[in-house]
Amino acid sequence: MLRLNELRLPLDHAPEALPEAIVHRLKIKPEALKSFTVFKRSYDARRGHPLMLIYSVDCELADEAGVQKRFATDHKIVPTPDMEYRMVGQAPSDLAHRPVVVGFGPCGIFAALLLAQMGFKPIVLERGKEVRQRTKDTWGLWRKNVLNPESNVQFGEGGAGTFSDGKLYSQIKDPRYLGRKVIAEFVKAGAPEEIVYVSKPHIGTFRLVGMVEKMRETITELGGEIRFEQKVTDIQIEDGAVRGLTLESGEQIRTDQVVMALGHSARDTFEMLHARGVFMEAKPFSVGFRIEHPQSLIDRARFGKHAGHPLLGAADYKLVHHAQNGRSVYSFCMCPGGTVVAATSEPNRVVTNGMSQYSRNERNANAGIVVGITPDDYPGGPLAGIAFQRELESRAFVLGGGNYEAPGQLVGDFIAGRDSTALGAVEPSYKPGVKLGSLHSALPAYAIEAMREALPAFGKQIQGFDMHDAVLTGVETRTSSPLRITRGEDCQSLNVRGLFPAGEGAGYAGGILSAGVDGIKVAEAVALSVLGRAA
Repeated sequence: MLRLNELRLPLDHAPEALPEAIVHRLKIKPEALKSFTVFKRSYDARRGHPLMLIYSVDCELADEAGVQKRFATDHKIVPTPDMEYRMVGQAPSDLAHRPVVVGFGPCGIFAALLLAQMGFKPIVLERGKEVRQRTKDTWGLWRKNVLNPESNVQFGEGGAGTFSDGKLYSQIKDPRYLGRKVIAEFVKAGAPEEIVYVSKPHIGTFRLVGMVEKMRETITELGGEIRFEQKVTDIQIEDGAVRGLTLESGEQIRTDQVVMALGHSARDTFEMLHARGVFMEAKPFSVGFRIEHPQSLIDRARFGKHAGHPLLGAADYKLVHHAQNGRSVYSFCMCPGGTVVAATSEPNRVVTNGMSQYSRNERNANAGIVVGITPDDYPGGPLAGIAFQRELESRAFVLGGGNYEAPGQLVGDFIAGRDSTALGAVEPSYKPGVKLGSLHSALPAYAIEAMREALPAFGKQIQGFDMHDAVLTGVETRTSSPLRITRGEDCQSLNVRGLFPAGEGAGYAGGILSAGVDGIKVAEAVALSVLGRAA
């Protein structure tokens, strides 16, 4: 097959316009186009240009060789790459000990799924609860101000990605098309088929719940074992190699391969691994606030007269500003038509995050507006970033009134440096609630200074972004892991054989898709290790 890239058509084109455009572009007769599939559909919404849909299509042609020869120098017409996923091996029949996956977020799910598909019958240990009970516990914080430290936005089946926008795109390099394997498994589990080809696919929280359950069933049908409310409290290391795990109940599990698919909030597990001498290092991350605008404002700014078109949906944005003090300020985890959610996993701390449903039809748009920080801002070793996060989250708890409400401020007041006393046109969506006041003490002074400079600059890119009534809610601290459990090319810890740090918590992913891809890579590394083959 041949792939035809950057085929542009009007937003409201007729269905037959696409095959007609393919035939015209390739200069072939209609009957020479045997079939085609859409590989990707995106849009160009730049100002000053008519809004166009942009297609990449894979075409089956009667004379593929002849067409390829005619367009040999056209980089937009190329052979369709081989995107089929192939297993690296199968488990031996005499496997002494089953591999263990710690954590059942996106990375752990795909690590366990691939190991199960290869016949390794993994054991999964998840400290939280199954997804539906976890959802009830999460609502307990949002509606009743009651936190369950082991069952919340961060911990439980599906990981933090379950309570998010469900974005399935990433900027990672993916030469083997492992992301296609992730997408294909999601579709099998009930995701809408459009996620295969739209440029910025998303699923949303409610659909993710059912999909996670379906993937759990698949793993168990293949011989895997998934155990909830099983917190790992220790790791056995002998002669520089993993020999087993200890659970909070006191039970010990013998294993020679452990996939540590921790989320970025598994702070007590990080501390345990550090105490056991597992090599790790501090890494940069970002802190900031959530910002909310009317979704209609963002739609009009991005799409103009096409705002509300069903093919476009709710508009998103991506913003970056390099402040005069040397700090970078950028939008993070933008959630069109979504809500700001309480995302703490520790008592007496406040953390914000964003979430959307598949429909993205809530009244507000929200995103993190965050400032990049480095280990130079929190010196003290691999765990210093955790202490830095906790300090900000505890401060936010106090500023919010000490009852899990979040501190908030109107954007106009934040820029002007005055307290907010009343809401305007934007009603914040964070539950349990928002306590208005000042956010100037919620983050380090350098972060506040950079954000006050960035917001008016963003207003020049998206008209109305710095509107007075837009609401800032604090604090956003869990943007990524504050440390990396460093691994080698074989995906094993630098100093503990058989330990495979994986996913977002280990510092090797950022979002659902990249975490799923990393889970696949690590599962392959486990298989190759067992089979005695190099990666």
